[in-house]
Amino acid sequence: MVFAGMLPWQLFSTSLSEGSNSLITNANLISKVYFPRLIVPTSAIVVSFADFAVSAVLLGLLMVYYGLWPRLSLLAIPVFILVGLGASIGAGLWLAALNVEYRDFRYVVPFLVQFGLYVSPVGFTSAIIPEKWRMLYSLNPMVAVIDGFRWSISGGRSAMFLPGLGIGCVVTIVLLLSGIWYFRRMERTFADVI
Repeated sequence: MVFAGMLPWQLFSTSLSEGSNSLITNANLISKVYFPRLIVPTSAIVVSFADFAVSAVLLGLLMVYYGLWPRLSLLAIPVFILVGLGASIGAGLWLAALNVEYRDFRYVVPFLVQFGLYVSPVGFTSAIIPEKWRMLYSLNPMVAVIDGFRWSISGGRSAMFLPGLGIGCVVTIVLLLSGIWYFRRMERTFADVI
């Protein structure tokens, strides 16, 4: 179950790290040719999906080894992957724009990713969080993604907090829309600042 929690987290953290640094690493392209700048961080996030696919094959082999045969709940995995990618794109757009504006911001990103690992239910189940704190804990969109991923793989045997799933989806939508808004607002200055 730890690997089932680590897999969506790895997708999120790799996407976030690559997306936040994508504008700086492609500075020569951005300053010479005009194209929609939103493509750069989004493509960096899509590339990290290939690592996820390889790890998903390993997870499939582990499921066979431990006798967890696919059930109907496995069809929900794409929903949780989309929510995780939406959260990573939204946060990645914020961090990419901030990284261009404030160059030292790139040193904050690994700290945020490391901190996020410990506050997300990667190595533990979120069922250990006291009931009175579950709604607040669900503001982390990766809680819904990781819990949902585990629920899908276990065939519904793992606990999933449904109000937390709704909160995680709402936070992801807000993060994605605000990330696009901020990125578009700062996009005009990218070629000048880089």
